[in-house]
Amino acid sequence: MQWIYWLIAIVLSLGAGYWVYRADKRRAVPYPWLTSLLRSLVVFFTLLLILVPTIIITKNVVEKPVVLLLQDNSRSIANALGKDSVTYQKDVTDLARRLSDKYKVVQWGFGNTIQTDSIFQYKQPATDISTALARAQEFFGMQNLGAVVLATDGRFNQGMNPLYQQLSLHSSLYAVAIGDSAQQKDLRIARAYANKVVAINSSFEVRADIVADLCKGYSNTVTIKEGENMLSSVPLSISNDKYDRSVSFTIKAEKAGLHHYTISAPEAEGEKNISNNRKDVFIDVVEEKKNILIASAAPHPDVNAIKDALSGLESYKVTVCTADNFPASLSGYNVVILHGLPSLRNKLAAQLIAARKPIWCILGNQTEIAGFNELQQLTHTMVSPSVPHDVLGVYDPSFTEFTLPQNIGQITDKMPPLVANVTNIRTAPGANALFTERQGATADKTPVWVLQQGSVPTAILAGEGLWRWRLYEYKNFHQHSVIDECIRQTVAFLCANNNEKPFNASLQKYVWSDQEPISLNAYLLNANNEQVNGPDVQLTITDSAGRKQNFSFERSGTAYNLNIGIWAGGAYTYSAHTTYNEKQYSANGSFVVQSIPLELMETGADYPLLYGLAKKYNGGFVAAKNVGSLYDSISHNERVKPVIQTNTETVPLVDRKWYFFVILVLAVCEWLLRKYWLAQ
Repeated sequence: MQWIYWLIAIVLSLGAGYWVYRADKRRAVPYPWLTSLLRSLVVFFTLLLILVPTIIITKNVVEKPVVLLLQDNSRSIANALGKDSVTYQKDVTDLARRLSDKYKVVQWGFGNTIQTDSIFQYKQPATDISTALARAQEFFGMQNLGAVVLATDGRFNQGMNPLYQQLSLHSSLYAVAIGDSAQQKDLRIARAYANKVVAINSSFEVRADIVADLCKGYSNTVTIKEGENMLSSVPLSISNDKYDRSVSFTIKAEKAGLHHYTISAPEAEGEKNISNNRKDVFIDVVEEKKNILIASAAPHPDVNAIKDALSGLESYKVTVCTADNFPASLSGYNVVILHGLPSLRNKLAAQLIAARKPIWCILGNQTEIAGFNELQQLTHTMVSPSVPHDVLGVYDPSFTEFTLPQNIGQITDKMPPLVANVTNIRTAPGANALFTERQGATADKTPVWVLQQGSVPTAILAGEGLWRWRLYEYKNFHQHSVIDECIRQTVAFLCANNNEKPFNASLQKYVWSDQEPISLNAYLLNANNEQVNGPDVQLTITDSAGRKQNFSFERSGTAYNLNIGIWAGGAYTYSAHTTYNEKQYSANGSFVVQSIPLELMETGADYPLLYGLAKKYNGGFVAAKNVGSLYDSISHNERVKPVIQTNTETVPLVDRKWYFFVILVLAVCEWLLRKYWLAQ
């Protein structure tokens, strides 16, 4: 509608100018058209200020497409490029220069972190492709990101598999494959599995996944040792070029304390990479069994499923009860598993909060949601009620709290849905989801089975139906070891993170890399089981040669924390000690620092992964020597094109001082001319 006011202003200003022109003509003004023009402009600008106080200005800005060059800057790239490193760097630099004529080129280096400079140094100790792609989407999500050039060998050792990563990346991805795709002879111990805590005098199992490439004809033994003492050995014979099997050791827990075991396999003939032929395992042997209480609102097959999964493990003593027989005191239990509790009939929140025991809440049809939410100071979780509905759980590969069998995804994909009566599950930032909810063909990030560390560790299963999972696993695979392992490891997680000693010092993990800083946490409890950090806490670390170093913990909140930095490879023991109320307290432990870089755990390039990424994101795949050809591929990609951004700005004239100055100058000019011509 503004054009109407503009038209009115133009007509009135022209009318005023015409009136002045006729009057000055009669007065014989030398140049009546000049005074008429000045009067018209004064009237026009003044009327605009009244009729059109704001002016809408539209600007069109052409935004160049962004081409993001993601260069793998980890150590393995230096080995993969070898003597071609200088040539490759020159080719990439030339490509970036040519692309910069038409596009906005951004160069990032990535490994375990993102860097924006020195992207050809190849010194980062790990490779995380998924985080690099996620950062690209996060940073350029609102910009015209036309193409991503991912230059890597495809070997990632941190983060999740980028092929299964759910990204809304609308740009094309071009994969530059660095390294030789030909397989090399390699025998490695991929993973090791063991309970974190076992009871003394019990026998426990340690399993290891053995993966071998091009090792046909290999015959030797895999051993497990504690120090120099060999505890057990298993023969290993490989009859194929592709080998992937598990070996198992049975060990007797004869002495209480933290035990360090080493699993190793002799190198194959001609094997170049032997740094991945061993694995370290730490197991805490306790003198007492852990007492587990399983309480349910009513008898339920899930309770029997959990009890069966824990049966046969000598480190646990399991007690089952219903809510009507719920014990008045929980002091004798290490972990409490609640099925369908708290319920409408059984208000347990106050007792559970006072006991501060690790709990595993399985939310069922009898769970009172308001009562469960009252446990928030323990669980750090809030949920909303809903009508009973089916929930399909899918394994989250980014889960890191404990290690599970490699085939867990294949098995749990065939599981029936759980029955849930909650929705909108809101967990604390540090929560780690073992299973998330499947929506259609993919899984969103709504947690279904989630674990939370803290002073009181907790676990939550947002649905009932574990008994069906065990049944379906046996039906399809003639076993229920995977579901049982999920249950056992969840209980072990709650036990391992629940140390009721008045003073404790611990590490987040027992095996560290010589490229990462090591941190320790400690806490001290008073008589009311409350954390205090008044006294000083000293720490002594001793290496394998007997050399000692002393440190002092720093106070953090109500606990203690200490970052001791990066350490050289080797085995270490630590002893923390303090004095509280004239009583001495100490806590001991050990850890191992490995000098094996993550980048050497696997060799060669993973071309199938890079090709899959290029196909998934509608891009292309080239070898490193052909990186220059990407200029033509990107230039002919119709999706990589400029975008016209239209910006509309509303300009209030009253805020523009120069506007009033223009009106004043025009009026003064007319007045001076009239004075000069004596026309008034």
